Amino acid sequence: MQVPEYALIVAGGSGSRMQRDLPKQFIELAGKPILMHTIERFYLYNPEVRLVVVLPQEQLSAWRALCRQHNFKLFHMTVAGGPTRFASVKNGLAAVQGEEALVAVHDGVRPFVAVATIQAAYQAAAAYGSAVVAVSPKDSIRELTPEGSRAVPRANYKLVQTPQCFRAGILRRAYTQPEQEHFTDDASVVEQLGEEVVLVEGSYQNIKITTPEDLFLAEAFAREGL
Repeated sequence: MQVPEYALIVAGGSGSRMQRDLPKQFIELAGKPILMHTIERFYLYNPEVRLVVVLPQEQLSAWRALCRQHNFKLFHMTVAGGPTRFASVKNGLAAVQGEEALVAVHDGVRPFVAVATIQAAYQAAAAYGSAVVAVSPKDSIRELTPEGSRAVPRANYKLVQTPQCFRAGILRRAYTQPEQEHFTDDASVVEQLGEEVVLVEGSYQNIKITTPEDLFLAEAFAREGL
């Protein structure tokens, strides 16, 4: 029997770092909002994937209007998010049924995630219970110390992306914990349970669009058809 696959697409951003009034997930890229491109990637991977889009309560009506305006017909549920990313993922998880389902949590403003990356994440989560997409840093890294800073071996570090994919039972149990300051992503929440976090190779094209510079790069990728 095929295990159900869910994608929680979390889009809680404002336009502040983008220096715009429009929430960044609604900014147009190649003729339609960034969030629509992101949803399409998961649909391309699996038309049967159960899509749950988590947005701030005050943005839900604007999103519905955008879907009508762009004749966007890909079926998805919408869920109101919370005051933090942790609370938003927890709200989205309430729409997931079953403990064995696979749940990918993905940033709504990462519209260039490769279908092969999504597939690898689900496959690793099915095998190991978790899968976190990450890439190696390109730049040298320095660690801040009380004395100043020191060079650290770049090979010992990974830059974390999304999707982050887990068996539903593991993720649900993780999100029963009280929220903590070091919970910066789903992997850190799951790791707190003592669960192993398995890494899956990502891509440098899987950018998170948060600043005007990111948008310039995204427009270049869109022109190239990436």
